[in-house]
Amino acid sequence: MSFPGTGRIWMNGELVDWPDAKIHIASHVVHYGSGVFEGARCYETQHGSACFRLDAHLRRLIDSARIYRMEPGFSYAQLHDAVLETIRANEFKACYVRPLVYRGYHTLGVNPFPCPVDTAILVWEWGAYLGQDALTNGVDVRVSSWSRAAPNTFPTLAKSSANYANSQLIKMEAMSDGYSEGIALDVFGYLSEGSGQNLFLVRDNTLYTSPLSAAVLPGITRNSVMTLARDLGFQLREEMLPRELLYIADEAFFVGTAAEITPIRSVDKITIGQGRRGPMTEAIQQAFFDIVTGKVADRHGWLEYVYPGEPRVAVGAGKTAAAQK
Repeated sequence: MSFPGTGRIWMNGELVDWPDAKIHIASHVVHYGSGVFEGARCYETQHGSACFRLDAHLRRLIDSARIYRMEPGFSYAQLHDAVLETIRANEFKACYVRPLVYRGYHTLGVNPFPCPVDTAILVWEWGAYLGQDALTNGVDVRVSSWSRAAPNTFPTLAKSSANYANSQLIKMEAMSDGYSEGIALDVFGYLSEGSGQNLFLVRDNTLYTSPLSAAVLPGITRNSVMTLARDLGFQLREEMLPRELLYIADEAFFVGTAAEITPIRSVDKITIGQGRRGPMTEAIQQAFFDIVTGKVADRHGWLEYVYPGEPRVAVGAGKTAAAQK
């Protein structure tokens, strides 16, 4: 889906028109990938427009910036208010939210310290990342020939622009070979994650996912799925997983802000389970969408409403948006 080229973007404290949201070609981030970012969603619920776990996303943004020794010029509270301001300025009922902290224009060289730290927030309408049909019928994927970063090379706990060069290689390889996505192994050959999604497997009614030590981004949706799985009474194990577990899994699915919860129907042309969304995947998927659409009480306080006059308290959560932080 291409950008419409209209609307407003928040840049360093000011809303600017979409065509005017520009940086200099000599900005440090262009040459060295010196940026960190987030991806969050605002959903149109039965009770109004609500951001899903905005507090957790902004905390991870600030954590990523700290790892890369970038000090945003705005506090958590200012960034939080700026996200809501940008959604309102664009009058979106539902959208994808992309805050970005990056090294701007001053000088070039590997040393980034002389360059200013700039901040921007984009919002746009973005549907199902892998297609609406994929949410039900699943996607075909392959194990990538590209591995995730080895320990002490790139910080995989940070959602860094530079890290996504690796993701692009995984994605392009998969698509060039006719697959929707790729699954990366870590440097030791254990399952890591997709190009931009965390991975879950089901075997004998047990849900498995790789630990953060397997070069896995600490996904907000990943954490949410683990919480929902426990709510549903599923057995959950977080441990190092061998590649071959993919081929004998009863179910497999991707999770992420963009992908939401997308079933995997085959890996390396080996059918997973019955080749369609399995019962555990469907139960978790339904529990997730029931919350983000407002069909059931937001018992975890994950939703924060955007527009004045809409509920300030997530329905059934029993705590205000401010308390979530």
